[in-house]
Amino acid sequence: MTNIFLYDSIDSVENMKALTEQQIDRQDHVDNAIFSLMRVINPSNKGIEWDIEKIGEIRDVLKEWLVDRLNLATEQEFYPYLEEWGDS
Repeated sequence: MTNIFLYDSIDSVENMKALTEQQIDRQDHVDNAIFSLMRVINPSNKGIEWDIEKIGEIRDVLKEWLVDRLNLATEQEFYPYLEEWGDS
């Protein structure tokens, strides 16, 4: 099943919006850095499993500080994402 909201035009699959390889690399870098931080500062001997929901919650807090409060980057620079149709 095709999600038509990913396309600029229902008639043209070639116009599908997608993250660039560089944007995907940035997302991976941020998520992996957060997971590494969680493991490094864990005071117990219990292992921490990869959980993108938890990582996402921490990412949101970091975004608030780095983007919203400190103005060190744009939201797209910090963690690239596809803008919803009509946002661009």
